[in-house]
Amino acid sequence: MSRVCMATGRRPRSGYNVSHSNRHTKRRFDINLQRKRLPINGEMTELRLTARALKTLYRKGYLPGQG
Repeated sequence: MSRVCMATGRRPRSGYNVSHSNRHTKRRFDINLQRKRLPINGEMTELRLTARALKTLYRKGYLPGQG
């Protein structure tokens, strides 16, 4: 299963671990995905959203509670 936010489309980024001796080794910056069950069109649907997307949806009032 891909690690992609269903609301924003954000994906993991790639970069480097940099040691004290300045050696670069590849690494992956994963996004903070959360599973959330929400009622969409009358049925419960499980979405995979980033924590930032959830926070934005609560703040805008699209999701009940926690806002």
